[in-house]
Amino acid sequence: MAVYTDITDDELAALLADFDLGAPLSFKGIAEGVSNSNFLLETEGGRFILTVYEQRVDEADLPFFLALMRWLSEHGFASGQPMADRNGEMLKRVRGKPCAIVSFLPGLSVRRPTVAHCREAGAGLAALHNAADGFPMRRANDLGQPAWAPMFAGLKDDAERLKPGLSKTIDGDIAHLAAAWPKDLPEGVIHADYFPDNVFFRNGRFAGAIDFYFACTDMRAYDVAVALNAWCFETDGSFNITAARALVAGYEAARPLSDAERHALPVLAHGAALRFFLTRLQDWGATPEGALVRPKDPLEYERKLAVHRSSPDLVLFGTPA
Repeated sequence: MAVYTDITDDELAALLADFDLGAPLSFKGIAEGVSNSNFLLETEGGRFILTVYEQRVDEADLPFFLALMRWLSEHGFASGQPMADRNGEMLKRVRGKPCAIVSFLPGLSVRRPTVAHCREAGAGLAALHNAADGFPMRRANDLGQPAWAPMFAGLKDDAERLKPGLSKTIDGDIAHLAAAWPKDLPEGVIHADYFPDNVFFRNGRFAGAIDFYFACTDMRAYDVAVALNAWCFETDGSFNITAARALVAGYEAARPLSDAERHALPVLAHGAALRFFLTRLQDWGATPEGALVRPKDPLEYERKLAVHRSSPDLVLFGTPA
């Protein structure tokens, strides 16, 4: 989350006039994340998040995201629920940009997840996958393996500025993953951005997930791999096998992995690390001046890529035999 677009009091009032949420009581920007502008909104009707969708989000994808959030909420998964206006519309516009108002999800994210948090996060991810069963819409993963080579073609100079020689190394990753990428694993709706800042806890237990704006239809094991990268690396760059075992155990308590999914985790984790390196590299040099946002360091994921290259089966140590 971030703030790129300011909204005046008059613009907010005009937007809220279409809803039955009451008058605004407070309104402030949230300076986290990188993709959209987000505001904490409190009205006479409760607390909400107003999201203004910025350049990275394709407006044509928004009906998928909003319908998915509503589906999950209606099928027992804790996530923000998009608010419909008096005409039943969830997607609105403000300052010429698409936007939506979503119910506030209580809970806290954790900056330094413990092993117990990782187990709960794994259980929450499996609950998300199970709740999404039957969702009738599909969306291709536009940041999946086929997109990495064309994306990096325009970022090679940025990679070299970041670290001399890195461009050649990333080209090697892309070629390796193109050859090794698994096929025919179980698919479904995945979160695709299941990071600690998008997962909430209450009293140490999983309380819900937010930020579904990368959600898509893809291999569910890829979502597990994204989570292993996001939750199970220490700040010194080492991989925490105990945390990985806990995350996978929490996941498998509700949705066991097949042998094929388990064996694919190393290449999926390598690919997930590349995907986030590329988007962070893209954001690093593209943040508008004056935006209330902190772009995330691409070198964090460059270090994770190096771990996957040197120990290609590392994540398997976190899964049962």
